[in-house]
Amino acid sequence: MFKTFIRRSRPPRAAAAVAAAGALALASGAAQAQAQAPRDAHAILSQTCVACHAAESKDSWSRISHQRKTPEGWLMTIARMQTMHGLTISDDERRILVKYLSDTQGLAPSETKDFRYAPERRLNTQETVGNEEFKQMCARCHSAARPLLQRRPVAEWDKLVNFHLGQWPSIEYSAMGRDRDWFKIALTDMAPLLAKDYPYNSSAWTAWKQHHPPATALAGTWSFGGHMPGKGDAYGTMTVKGGAGDRFDVELKGRFADGSPLVGTGTATLYTGYEWRASVKVGDTTMRQVLMASDGTLRGRMFDDAHDERGLDFNAAKLGNAQIVAVQPAYVKAGEETDVTIVGANLQGTPAFGTGVTVASVLERTPEYLRVRVKAADGSAAGARRVSVGAAHADGFAVYREIHDVKVEPDYAVARIGGNGGSTPKVEGRFDAVAWGVDGAGKPFRIGVVPAQWSVTPFDDQSKGDRDTQFAGTMQASTGIFTPGNAGPNPARRMGTNNTGNLNVVATVTDGARTVTGTGRMIVGVQRWNNPPLP
Repeated sequence: MFKTFIRRSRPPRAAAAVAAAGALALASGAAQAQAQAPRDAHAILSQTCVACHAAESKDSWSRISHQRKTPEGWLMTIARMQTMHGLTISDDERRILVKYLSDTQGLAPSETKDFRYAPERRLNTQETVGNEEFKQMCARCHSAARPLLQRRPVAEWDKLVNFHLGQWPSIEYSAMGRDRDWFKIALTDMAPLLAKDYPYNSSAWTAWKQHHPPATALAGTWSFGGHMPGKGDAYGTMTVKGGAGDRFDVELKGRFADGSPLVGTGTATLYTGYEWRASVKVGDTTMRQVLMASDGTLRGRMFDDAHDERGLDFNAAKLGNAQIVAVQPAYVKAGEETDVTIVGANLQGTPAFGTGVTVASVLERTPEYLRVRVKAADGSAAGARRVSVGAAHADGFAVYREIHDVKVEPDYAVARIGGNGGSTPKVEGRFDAVAWGVDGAGKPFRIGVVPAQWSVTPFDDQSKGDRDTQFAGTMQASTGIFTPGNAGPNPARRMGTNNTGNLNVVATVTDGARTVTGTGRMIVGVQRWNNPPLP
């Protein structure tokens, strides 16, 4: 996590130039710093950061001590000090500083819960937070989540506004800036709004610092379930050892529904008492875990470090209390039978799926998962159901008579060209077909992710005329994985342009003798040259 941001933030040649310049100017000090053991956070702040941030007291420094952020937020701040102001700091000391600041000036769980998609790298999220003015003023160059995962008093927001204008003067005459008095609105409207709605001093943060559980409570065995678009459902166990210094060893033993393994080992660090960040080697792939620890659960996302679009939802429960974390698949058709896996912790007792659904046989049983064959009677009522195994229960199971609608998720996505000898890899599009039914009262309900045949079509006449379906990339018909075209100008295209495109994503689902289709939209864009931890 702490090396990849700098590596990705600049093209290799630019990064090398910066590193070389820093080495020439500060070779002696840098060599000495690398040779010495890492300092503690207080020493780093009082000996290094104090060069620009004046000490206000023994444990307070200007600017630094008047902000609260996520681990990713603090990492980005320190990285900005390196890239813009020439800060020299070792990787180890940067980790120490991020840990300390996240623990002492972080956010409470309730302050991050609405914006987890940002650190979890769910980059196709369509944000709806805030009024139109906020979206245009504060969320047109980066996500709304980035400022909303910070807490500052109004004076600090004022300073950030001034920094924006000084660092990026085009902000006043670019789109949504030149049609208004941007600077005045930012200072008189936006800064007070952010300070009021997202206060620096909060009872939630005070309470969390005083009463959060110890990190050692996370040690033990966890049962997890997840889903990866383009791959399918997964489940297994995660063994967590350690906890001293908020650091852990992690071992994954799981599998996907197609039988392929999900097995690996790695390490994790706990920030702020609940922010779980892990690096796990799965085969040849390094995967990151960005999870939230809460009441015996770990929930979030696990994704490929080099391709964060390749990820799975990750929900885990610690063995101890009876819980259900996943039901795979989460549906059965009336009059038919199917094999269902219930994933959870301490699963003891009789499984039940509601009226009209019987358990024909138990195929496999452990405390962490239960695989059963269920049958829904012809007359079973269509709709959402609750699943239970003894004292454990969960919503989200469905009985359906027919598929009424299919929705493509995400319904709006961005893929990116890349590769072809360049420094930036392609960014895939990955899609699920989600079936919906209608219950006896005419109310729609979610059935779940179903198999589909996938294709792309031109979004409009312009896309058709530009032959975007020919150049923008290839859709795997059986998986819903779209691989974009190569980067760089293409002489076969009109005006020799890039292999970008504007496409419909079409999922065709078979339901008995019927077919039902759903359509989403995908923009195949150019490369993104920076890839910050918070978009």
